Amino acid sequence: MNTRILGTGKYHPDNIVTNEEISKRVDTSDEWIVQRTGIKERRVGSVKNDEMPSGMAARAAKIALEQAGVKPDEIDMILFSVTLPDYMFPNSASVLQHKLGIKNKCACLDINAACTGWVYGLTLANSLIKTGVYKKILLCGTEMASGFNNWDDRATCVLFGDGSGAVVLGADDSENGSQIIDSILTSDSSKRESLILPAGGAIEPVRQKTLDENRQWMSMDGQVVFKNAVKTMSSHCATLLKRNNMTVDDVDWFIPHQANLRIIETTGQLLKFPAEKTIVNVEKYANTSSASIPAALHEAVMDGRIKRGDTLLFAAFGAGLTSGATLLKF
Repeated sequence: MNTRILGTGKYHPDNIVTNEEISKRVDTSDEWIVQRTGIKERRVGSVKNDEMPSGMAARAAKIALEQAGVKPDEIDMILFSVTLPDYMFPNSASVLQHKLGIKNKCACLDINAACTGWVYGLTLANSLIKTGVYKKILLCGTEMASGFNNWDDRATCVLFGDGSGAVVLGADDSENGSQIIDSILTSDSSKRESLILPAGGAIEPVRQKTLDENRQWMSMDGQVVFKNAVKTMSSHCATLLKRNNMTVDDVDWFIPHQANLRIIETTGQLLKFPAEKTIVNVEKYANTSSASIPAALHEAVMDGRIKRGDTLLFAAFGAGLTSGATLLKF
């Protein structure tokens, strides 16, 4: 029994924040941002418009379910990758279950592996389906990064955006070749503090002192993150190809985490992967964390670039520092 992606979906808020708008708030410019990140604009959600993580995920999930031809109550499990959830508890997967009108009391689990979370979830879902535990799993990667983004910090505020990507995964015993071929998941906890949200957890609950010191916002050592992102993503991809007796020529499309155009380009150069076979949309949405790969996948499916039978390679990295890669036949 193999695992097949039955349907894909995505959602991004309508509210577009351009580089020019950010430059009115902090000392930066469109030229500076584009040169260093490749980002031209990002989407920012609104709680009033139900664009918190569960609301965006519901919109993406409905598209994926429709594409898959799967009714909500056919879902056996919801895996929800999210860094900043709707609430600390209950989990956002349970909130999503309610918003989708699922009545079958399916299992609901949030995953927090930051930007790598959706790739982690893909590996977990594949294992559960291949072992017969579940038949159909809804896997979402959804982030409201604007909730932990300090819009007064020039070094980080330009990097992130909000959005959601979703897939419906199902058991497939046909001979069409669709399958998760192989995957790698790792984390280097020695560098855990290079990308961190210091306050808001059990160690440092939010208090007035926290707010006065701006510790409720994300903190990032950009050089450490950049170096390790390129190193781990390229290494994981090379390992997957080698142990499956494949080369970059056997891969139809490479979909890396959409964090920064320079990271994407450098990773591709190390792998000697053609730029024309790399899916990139970071210029429109910025870094949407764990939503970036499934959203890019949906876009490429919908515009006809990705077709059934294509071999895809995903790679991601994030806070932890987590990283992962997946090789699959779509």
